[in-house]
Amino acid sequence: MIPITWYLSVSAILFAIGAYGLITKRNAMRLVFAIEILIGSANLNFIAFNSYFFADTLGQTFVLFSIALGASEAAVILAIIVVAFRLHRGVDVSELKSLEG
Repeated sequence: MIPITWYLSVSAILFAIGAYGLITKRNAMRLVFAIEILIGSANLNFIAFNSYFFADTLGQTFVLFSIALGASEAAVILAIIVVAFRLHRGVDVSELKSLEG
């Protein structure tokens, strides 16, 4: 059986990569990918803690709902990005933030 510290270290690495992507990147697509990496890190924590401390499938149920919510938010954000690209020919967040109306 794999120790829980391995799962937590992989999750911490994924979280660090996602946080780095959110802090440094200005492209909207890269921000969406960074958010998805953060969600994957949280899902890995749910599964790891559930398998080590509980006998039921509650953590897996939370992960299933989290995946569904992550997919729906990604679809909405991608639709917004497509509209912004069509209107302004770019997906740089710093440019889109300064626009009005």
